[in-house]
Amino acid sequence: MSPQRTRERPTLRTIAEETGFAVTTVSRALKDDPRIAAKTRKAVAEAAEKLAYVPDRAAQRLRTGRTKVISVLLNLEHEFIGFADELLGGIIESLHGTDFAISINPDLNNPDRLDTIRNVHRNKLADGVILTRTEPFDDRVRLLHEAGLPFVTHGRTEFTTPHAWVDFDNEMFARNAVQRLAEKGCKRVLMVMPDTRYTFAQHLRYGFQSAARDAGLAFEIPEAVNLESPSEQIAEFLKTRYSTDNPPDGHVCVGEVVAMATLSALYDSGLTPGLDATVLAKQASPTFKHVRPRIETVSEDLRETGRHLGALLLRQINGESPEGLHALMQPDPVFRISG
Repeated sequence: MSPQRTRERPTLRTIAEETGFAVTTVSRALKDDPRIAAKTRKAVAEAAEKLAYVPDRAAQRLRTGRTKVISVLLNLEHEFIGFADELLGGIIESLHGTDFAISINPDLNNPDRLDTIRNVHRNKLADGVILTRTEPFDDRVRLLHEAGLPFVTHGRTEFTTPHAWVDFDNEMFARNAVQRLAEKGCKRVLMVMPDTRYTFAQHLRYGFQSAARDAGLAFEIPEAVNLESPSEQIAEFLKTRYSTDNPPDGHVCVGEVVAMATLSALYDSGLTPGLDATVLAKQASPTFKHVRPRIETVSEDLRETGRHLGALLLRQINGESPEGLHALMQPDPVFRISG
């Protein structure tokens, strides 16, 4: 018996033969061209699914000069539980109905961090790039400007040349949090900050300090730890602070990880959250629904952030100028018990 022949990969011509439509009609129908009748588009889509058709990206690249790929440079150090899942989920949702796929590259804070962008540009591996964890004068942004490769950043920079970005108003978040702590009677507030090299650290610091001064509160920003410190180190630092004569009685937590470290430090020090010290947090997951006692939180919608990032990048790839392609997401001014 002769060996079974390997099934050939289905092509546009295969679908055309299956449906009886011309290859050009099949191609336009798969792109959901509104000039093709809905009945025809439906028949072509059903045939493509039946035949397990997958677009040949290499052929598309040769024909159009586009890769139909978006490269996401993802920083792995984050204050949120499930950051990558939510952000990437939103980006993937924004690409629904397009031919675009994503490639994910870790963005490590080392001297070689620009190599990934150089490789993407030099070898034409993507039509656009999404960056996370921006710095005020980010070398990655500078390189992408010079390369002329469309990009969008999660976070702002201080370059005068415009670029697309999506950000959360962390300055307002910090202001709202300090005001809430003042309402609850706190006298000395503390915030563990991001590393100073990041742009959003400046926004948080300004909002936190100015709101504390306006409310007449003492405030502190630890230098010994930051958001990238191991949670155990943050907890140990806070336990040391609780053993002094002037411990903080209010905490603004930029994410879930530092909030959990703060709560554990309070318990280990024999203190009661909500009584000896108030903890407010920004969250991006339902984690605090399962934490007792419950604390007041506001949410940062990372999935919506991802949708904005993908949508703004597609608009650039399709020829729109990056100037004006911005989205500043506002925090809920009211902290609520997570539940």
